[in-house]
Amino acid sequence: MEETGVVKSVEGPFAKVAVAKKSVCAQCTAGTCHLTEEGAELEALNTAGAKAGQRVRVVLKPYTFLKGSIIVYGLPAAALVLGAVMGKEVFSRYIRGISSDAVSAIFAFGAFALSFLAVKLWSMRAEKKIEYKPVIEEILED
Repeated sequence: MEETGVVKSVEGPFAKVAVAKKSVCAQCTAGTCHLTEEGAELEALNTAGAKAGQRVRVVLKPYTFLKGSIIVYGLPAAALVLGAVMGKEVFSRYIRGISSDAVSAIFAFGAFALSFLAVKLWSMRAEKKIEYKPVIEEILED
């Protein structure tokens, strides 16, 4: 993912960059931007040494974007299916008086809910790591 934007402020090795909001921003899973009414604001590693007011090119590594998408979408989907199968095939034998389909649904949605907790914990840890941050690679103009 590559964007151009304007540096709003610089704080140590990071800069806040305002980029234009696009239609795909609503479905983005990277979690690196903060949407505002004017556009999106993201915190990027300032390797180019940009200063406030400069127009810059910001890059988010493709593997970071892909990894985030897999975790945010894939983990809950896998948990839903695994919970349904485990509920139907394993736990329905131990829980009497409830149909195996109901046990399957309970375990599916339980695993689904727990996966969202896991995704939230992962995202809180990932946003603190530098390798998951966008990087200012080039100053386009002053």
